[in-house]
Amino acid sequence: MSMETLDYRAESRSRGVLGRLLRYMVPHRWKVGLSLLILLAATGTDVFQPILIKIFIDRYLVPRHFPTTTLIELGGAYLGLVVATSVLNVFQLLLFQILALDIIQRLRVELFDKIQELALAFFDRTPVGVLVSRITNDTQAILDMFMTVLSSFVQNVTVLAGILIAMFALDATLAAYCLMLIPVVGAVMYVYGKVSGPVFHVTRQRLSILNAKLNESLQGMPVIQSMRQEPRLRREFGEINESYRQARFRNTQINGLLLRPLMDVIYLLVLMLVLWYFGTRSFSQVVNIGVLYAFVTYLSRFFEPVNGMLQRMNFFQQAMVSADRVFQILDNPGLGPRQEGEDNPEIAQGRITFDDVSFSYDGKTDVLKHVSFTAKPGQTVAIVGHTGSGKSSIVNLLMRFYSVDRGRILIDGADLRTFSNQELRQKIGLVLQEPFLFVGDIASNIRLGNDHIGPDQVEDAARFVQADGFIRNLPDAYRSPIGERGATLSTGQRQLISFARTMAMDPKVLVLDEATASVDTETEEAIQAALEKMRHGRTTVAIAHRLSTIQDADLILVLNHGEIVERGNHQELLSREGLYHKMYLLQQGGSRDVG
Repeated sequence: MSMETLDYRAESRSRGVLGRLLRYMVPHRWKVGLSLLILLAATGTDVFQPILIKIFIDRYLVPRHFPTTTLIELGGAYLGLVVATSVLNVFQLLLFQILALDIIQRLRVELFDKIQELALAFFDRTPVGVLVSRITNDTQAILDMFMTVLSSFVQNVTVLAGILIAMFALDATLAAYCLMLIPVVGAVMYVYGKVSGPVFHVTRQRLSILNAKLNESLQGMPVIQSMRQEPRLRREFGEINESYRQARFRNTQINGLLLRPLMDVIYLLVLMLVLWYFGTRSFSQVVNIGVLYAFVTYLSRFFEPVNGMLQRMNFFQQAMVSADRVFQILDNPGLGPRQEGEDNPEIAQGRITFDDVSFSYDGKTDVLKHVSFTAKPGQTVAIVGHTGSGKSSIVNLLMRFYSVDRGRILIDGADLRTFSNQELRQKIGLVLQEPFLFVGDIASNIRLGNDHIGPDQVEDAARFVQADGFIRNLPDAYRSPIGERGATLSTGQRQLISFARTMAMDPKVLVLDEATASVDTETEEAIQAALEKMRHGRTTVAIAHRLSTIQDADLILVLNHGEIVERGNHQELLSREGLYHKMYLLQQGGSRDVG
């Protein structure tokens, strides 16, 4: 579906979205109540100011009677009302902004927590930049709504109510005519919401696409520069940026037509009506100048909050679209696989059984077909095959990143689905081809927030995988800072740290996803030595690209198009001269000496 033909359902969702946002205020009832009380007081002091001017004009200015003491008292009262209004407004705005910050803090935490729980399939189809935009730009739009729109709407509605009461006190007939302004203003706001809603939806989506393209460009900068892709990226970014500008320009056009200019026209027409009313009335009876002044002042003040609300409709529409996008994530049912049943089995030996497992990512094409094998405690099972044969899918299922479609996976005789996430993550250690390091120091990256892992255990784990040597050569050893994604370290060093991280947990099962595929030969030798120690006494499932690294495996599974086509140890598979034999010859440069 293109941006231009986007089916925007704001009318059917906006009320529900607004109601859901307002429910976030429930835990802060006392702040809301106190803010409203202060707001009522501020409205009273604000609305009463023109009354004092009316009294001054009718009682003292027109009859030219200026008693000093009385005028000082009247002026002091007026000044006191102005100061009181300002002070009260500051306090109520401060309370509303504190309330808004508390709500957005909670909303962002909920959103971040939800993202941590979503299945990996969600991240497979959602660009990182889009998610960043949801957490930052969209929640910021909601914050702006609570800080400016909500407080302004409450304040302006209260002021309008006070102004209408004062206008009825001055002249009930004319005030009744002015009530006709309410449906007119309501109609303008309704039309604005209908017209601007789709534009805001497209604008927020294009901003997300802009962020996604920016994120992709920054992460792929080495490839962009090495492959001379700068002109293409500039062109693509410029096109996306231009589409975003056009969407914002349409928003500006709508605002220019339906907001301030239209309301100014309505104000002038109503002002003409008021002056005509008092002018014709002056032919038959005396018109108090103070009443006229107060009425015109109230009329002007009536349109000030109306203009304020209309101008903030811009923020309101953005907030509704942003909140809708945020709630789409919060309501996403696609959570990662969870424990089933009430049993809490433990991984004691590490026996792994794949029993006729089939799996599909899209529900149509199977990437694994009737896979069955057993990894006995302490054994090393290697999985080899061409790209796309399903090797990583076996790891994804064993780690329970995805749910098994058909068949079952057993660990120590218990179904994988019955284990708790905590048990699986503590007892199964995973080392990926591209290790991910967090910003911090080396020790924190090995410990990974596990308080039970002390400094001695961190160093023991590093020594175990032969990482201690290069770590101690760094300026601050284990306290040496690591940049984003470990960019200050070599690939081999990052891999050794990820090995140490895994060994610090002392897992029963070790899963290696092409752990040596991206390192040089010298580093690979160090890693292989570490792997031999790591595999001792542990069940190991290793995906291998280099067949030389798994020749001592107890069992080698050869995958082809999702099926196990060969199984056995290195010598057995070579003797059969099948697919494994061909792969080995290719990696050995075609040598026939494979014994």
